[in-house]
Amino acid sequence: MRKKIRIELEKIAEENYRIFATKLIPNVDNLLGVRLPRLRKIAKKIAQLDYEYYLAMDDPLYFEEVMLQGMIIGEIKLAWNERSRYVKQFTSKINNWSICDSFCCGLKFKASEKEIVWQFLQPYFASDAPYDIRFAVVMLLFHFVNDEYSQKVFTLFNQIKNDDYYVKMAVAWAISIYFRELPKLTMAYLQKNQLDDWTYNKALQKITESLKVDFNTKIIIRTMKRKKNK
Repeated sequence: MRKKIRIELEKIAEENYRIFATKLIPNVDNLLGVRLPRLRKIAKKIAQLDYEYYLAMDDPLYFEEVMLQGMIIGEIKLAWNERSRYVKQFTSKINNWSICDSFCCGLKFKASEKEIVWQFLQPYFASDAPYDIRFAVVMLLFHFVNDEYSQKVFTLFNQIKNDDYYVKMAVAWAISIYFRELPKLTMAYLQKNQLDDWTYNKALQKITESLKVDFNTKIIIRTMKRKKNK
């Protein structure tokens, strides 16, 4: 099965897309150039077959094979308590923003499982590994943007002190999503927070780039930028 899927991936790969995607994803030299919608279709098929066999592959040749594993975990119909073991195994394979963000986007769960997932994510925030933290932060922006969790989320953002670029960008991105969906609560947080200057200013920038934030609000946000100390 793995060999058949690898051959299929090689057939549907696009060289122009490979060149484009390689420029966006640093330190990845095994990219075939298969577009995400096509990967998702394949993932859905595998999820209905022998997905355990494919998820057990620990020697992927291509970037897309790792991406497929993450998509399959999002597709399989299991309760979180059962699926979480696959999630744990997969997070150790995350080594770039693209794999991370696509995995988080597709990792949906039932509303009744929200608190279980929240507790599952907590150790990742305490990790020293940048992509453990990014995984946890991106899970928040996709699945925990609501009144109930907002204050807990803002507390977590304050506690993240990792200087990795992809961690800080994830936090800034998440704050911009929270602002878009929960503007009053997030504005209060922005006015009193413990973010480093770079992450704080980047969050403001991403808010002003959003098409869902009105013009007058963007003017206010721009005035909140922290100046560099001379």
